Amino acid sequence: MGASGANAEKFLDGVLVLDFSRVLAGPFCTMTLGDLGARVIKIEPLTGDESRGMGPFRDGQSLYFASVNRGKESVSLNLKDPRARTATLALADRADVLVENYRPGTMQRLGLGYEDLAARNPALVYLSLSGFGQTGPYSDRGAYDVIVQALSGLMSITGPEDGPPTRVGASLGDLVPALYGVIAVLAALLQRRSTGRGTWIDLGMLDSVFAVLENALARYQASGQNPSPLGNRHPSITPFSTFAAADGPIAIACGNDALFARLCRALGAGPLAEDPRFASNALRTSNQAALARAIESRLKAGTTADWERRLLAAGIPAARVNQISDLLEDEHLRERGMLTQLGLDGESGSITIPGTPLRAKGFDRTVADRAPALGQHTAGVLTELAGIDSGALRDLLDDAVAGDGGAAGS
Repeated sequence: MGASGANAEKFLDGVLVLDFSRVLAGPFCTMTLGDLGARVIKIEPLTGDESRGMGPFRDGQSLYFASVNRGKESVSLNLKDPRARTATLALADRADVLVENYRPGTMQRLGLGYEDLAARNPALVYLSLSGFGQTGPYSDRGAYDVIVQALSGLMSITGPEDGPPTRVGASLGDLVPALYGVIAVLAALLQRRSTGRGTWIDLGMLDSVFAVLENALARYQASGQNPSPLGNRHPSITPFSTFAAADGPIAIACGNDALFARLCRALGAGPLAEDPRFASNALRTSNQAALARAIESRLKAGTTADWERRLLAAGIPAARVNQISDLLEDEHLRERGMLTQLGLDGESGSITIPGTPLRAKGFDRTVADRAPALGQHTAGVLTELAGIDSGALRDLLDDAVAGDGGAAGS
C-alpha cells in the first residue's frame, strides 16, 4: 500500500503553496503539504530563514534547515523593495495556499495581509500560524516551543514523578500546530471546491497544544488537584509504564484485565492476578507502586531483549526503549519506507531522515531528496510565475545583492 509506481499520484498535485514561514512550525506544515504533492515556493528574506544558521551542521550546512525544507523552491527577496513586493503579489495571484508565521500585523504592514491578497485572489487559502493567534491579550508576544510548552501546561505534566516540570524532548509546541495547519489547509481546499472561495485561517501554537492535553483538564476538574509529572506511567491505566529489567527499562502496557492476567502468567507470577489489590484497573492504579515492585522483581531475572520476545509472544504490548541510533537499523521502519535519504550540497553526501508516514493505495509517497540553497530558484520562479522580464529581473537581483539584505521583519 502506498508504493510508488507508474500509476501512483500525489494527492495535492497542481496545488501551489507560497511559504513565508521560517524555523519550524510553518516549514514543517509546508513540508508536509509538499509531501502530499503541493509545489512549495519558499519566500525568504535576503538573509534567509534564520534556521539556516541553526545546528547541527555538516560542512557548514544546517541539517536543522535541510530536514524540514526538502523539496521546496527558494525565492529570496527584500520585501521592503516595492519591486519585490510587486513580484510577490503576482506570485500570490497564482497561489492556492499561503502560509506565514510572522507576528500578527507583519504581513499586513508589507501589503501582503489576507485582505490585500484575497481582494486580488478570492480563492486563496491563507494560513497565519503564530504563537498566540491574531487576537487576544497574548497575540503580540513572540513564541518558541519551550514558551508554548510552559504556557500550555504540557510542561507541568511532563517529567519524573515528584520532579520539576520538563520540556518534551521533541518540539511539540511547533509540531502540533504544524499538523493542525495541514488539517486546516486541506479542509479549506475541500470547502473551496464547492464555494470557489478561500479563507483566512488563524492558528495559534498555544491553542493547538492546549487542545491536545488529553484528559488533564478533566482530571483537575474531577479531583480538584493539579495533575503533576508521573514519569512514564499513565495516570489512569496500570500497568502502563517502563519497568526495570536486568539491563535496562522495558515498556509494558496492559489496558485491560485480560492483558494483565496474561502478563502475570508470562512473568511466572500467576498469584498477582488473584491479589485483591490488583483486581481491577482502578485498584491497580491506586496500588501502582506495589505492583511495579512486584513486576520488576520478576523482570530482573532477564534482559530487555529476552522479556520483549517473551511478552510479545504472549500477546502483551511491550517494547525496548530505543536509542536514536537504534532507529537507523530498525527493520520495521526500513520496510515501511520511513528511513529515507536527504542529499546535501557539494560532497557532503546525505543523511537519513524520517520519510512521510502517509500511506494510501495509489499514493506516491516518495519525498524530495534535498532542500534548496538560499535564492536558488528566484530567477526561474519570478520569470515563470510572476511574468518578470529578463531586464527587470536582472535589475531587481542586482539591487538585492548590492543592498543591505532587508528582511520581512518579525
